[in-house]
Amino acid sequence: MRGTFPILYIAEADAEEAVLSSGLLAHLVEEVPNARFTIVGSAASAPLFAETPGLDQLIVLERESRFDWIALWNKVRETRWGLVVDLRGSTLSGKLKRHRRAVRGKDDPALHAVEAAAAVMQLDEPVAPRLFISDRTQADVDALVRPDGRPILAVGPGVDWMGKRWPAERFAKVAGPVLADDGPLAGGRLMIVGEEADRDAAHTIRLAVQRHRVIELQGRLTRLQTVAALKHASLYIGADSVWTQLAVAAGAPCVGVYGPSDERRTGPWGGIAVRGARSIDEFRALDPRLNQSIQHMMDLPADRVLKKTCAFLTRMQTARA
Repeated sequence: MRGTFPILYIAEADAEEAVLSSGLLAHLVEEVPNARFTIVGSAASAPLFAETPGLDQLIVLERESRFDWIALWNKVRETRWGLVVDLRGSTLSGKLKRHRRAVRGKDDPALHAVEAAAAVMQLDEPVAPRLFISDRTQADVDALVRPDGRPILAVGPGVDWMGKRWPAERFAKVAGPVLADDGPLAGGRLMIVGEEADRDAAHTIRLAVQRHRVIELQGRLTRLQTVAALKHASLYIGADSVWTQLAVAAGAPCVGVYGPSDERRTGPWGGIAVRGARSIDEFRALDPRLNQSIQHMMDLPADRVLKKTCAFLTRMQTARA
């Protein structure tokens, strides 16, 4: 197409990491109006970008073997790219014809993942995570959520490792007072998001309010549809997971519950992270590879999260006034 600016964007394979750096793609969409995108991702990360404006092609590396990379090379090597953004730091991007390349090297461990992503493109300011949702997707999800003007507290209890799992009962102990008649989101509804595997946790958390005030979406939505649902959230509370990063990308105010995770690296951008008494270094001393079957989150009490959450909501309300 004449007058277009072709951009090859190679996203991370991990969905959570891809969301954390997604502000780069949003920045390009806004700053390069004639951009046409070819986006490469894994089976987990590629669907997150399916509704990006200016998308020409979405390429999925199924197994990410050497043969997959050769196949990708054959698909992209003939184009002279205006820009190649390579968030995998692959050797492929260095061999392509391009005007400019932004390739990820080793991240500065002192930076938040959002700041590290901005450094790849040498941006002056970090760009908050953002994923694009089509009008059709938003409308389909709105039909499930049925927004009615009441505040919505969204909760994402799911995690990819039991060491990050905060007990469902404690999510309920926070949700109940927040949505109570004298709570900061009085009269609001409770929305639960996640995978089908989170159903047991959801059935515990939903007991925090009357059944008719609960919107159970776990296992019913894709991750991109989940972003559309979370756009209605007045507040989100969740663990260190992809669901929390999806809430950030949706623009929801976020509270993250953290333990054996470094909130300085992956804490909810623009939100707050709450942890118990132990530092990340203390968790690493107990579990050096952070992969053992240990319930690390038991030292974070519900009342601490509730107190921090209410203070966060008060600050937001004051800022709006």
